[in-house]
Amino acid sequence: MAKPTQSKSSRAKPSPARTKPSPAPVPPAASTAPATGRSALLRVLREDGTLVGATDPKLPLERLTQLYETMVLVREFDRRMLVLQRQGRIGFYGPILGQEAATVGSVAAFEDRDWIFPALREGAAALMRGLPLHVAIAQLIGNDLDRCRGRQMPCHYTFREGRYHAMSSVIGTQISHAVGAAMAAKTRRDDVVIAGYLGDGATSSNDFHCGMNFAAVYKAPVVLICQNNQWAISVPLSQQSASETLAMKADAYGMPSIRVDGNDVLAVFVATRDAAARARRGEGPTFLELVTYRRLGHSSSDDPSRYRDESEVAAWEKRDPIERMRRHLESRKAWDKEREQELADRIARDVNEAVRVAETAGPVPAQTLITDVFASPTPQLEEQLRQLLDE
Repeated sequence: MAKPTQSKSSRAKPSPARTKPSPAPVPPAASTAPATGRSALLRVLREDGTLVGATDPKLPLERLTQLYETMVLVREFDRRMLVLQRQGRIGFYGPILGQEAATVGSVAAFEDRDWIFPALREGAAALMRGLPLHVAIAQLIGNDLDRCRGRQMPCHYTFREGRYHAMSSVIGTQISHAVGAAMAAKTRRDDVVIAGYLGDGATSSNDFHCGMNFAAVYKAPVVLICQNNQWAISVPLSQQSASETLAMKADAYGMPSIRVDGNDVLAVFVATRDAAARARRGEGPTFLELVTYRRLGHSSSDDPSRYRDESEVAAWEKRDPIERMRRHLESRKAWDKEREQELADRIARDVNEAVRVAETAGPVPAQTLITDVFASPTPQLEEQLRQLLDE
């Protein structure tokens, strides 16, 4: 399908004097050992899908297939939600095209009892934890099926049953929340692990420095996962930090770090699994830098062609995480065109049905204006509600 067009009214208007920054760098050569150095990357799969060194986690084929199918679902969900936004059926969406491996691989490495504190592009984590597709779409609409009752930004899910904390668009705040939850778990002697996600732009926030320091000092059982997609909206990484890598920032806090090829779902899984195990043993936090790329705009309201060169996007398209995993499965005779078509058909049916169900829901009842705030509404609020309903 052709790429959805974008209305001129939704495009950001940069300053006339602004020039496009230098292209974001491509990943360096693969490493065959855990990367704790400067620019080396932990990698399990080469871009052609073949294995690198002895880093293979040796997951069963069923598990490998599940990871692949989840990434495909996330991508198709992404595509369809952007179409709905362009059609005016939802108001806003934040795509993750090109970052599927970073989210899916990391979330898959945690246990179900562990908590997820997302940033902006980890909505797939809620789906992986059991959030129904139609409920996720209802959140984008803001209707009666929306768990947030229409009082949260679209694409900002919450799913307490899946131990998925509510999203926030305030940059970096979830870092302090994740570390605080980990410190509380340690105090209670609860051996859960907390996953705290952030983007490269969040490493410039106050909460990043506070969270990193507290996590390291108190040996909080948290894995801080930075999806370095090279762009903080329109600010490139080169203008975000002068450090050679983001992973090296952990050195200042006495925290171990690993730099990972974020487009390699198995490398992400290995690094996250090992970091979570370390935290569960009481050895403290780990900082992961997942080097990936945001191939679309920051959101459906953003036009990235205004501030970056399309040749940069084309270079990263060749490092597509889904293509890489499919080639690996094909090399192991675990995937073929027939299974690919079956998967595409099944996902299309599921998403179509989810859209249908979500769009049949009515508006959020007016009573929730007070019932979602007070366990026992005051007489004054009840009177105000009656007046509202009468009008």
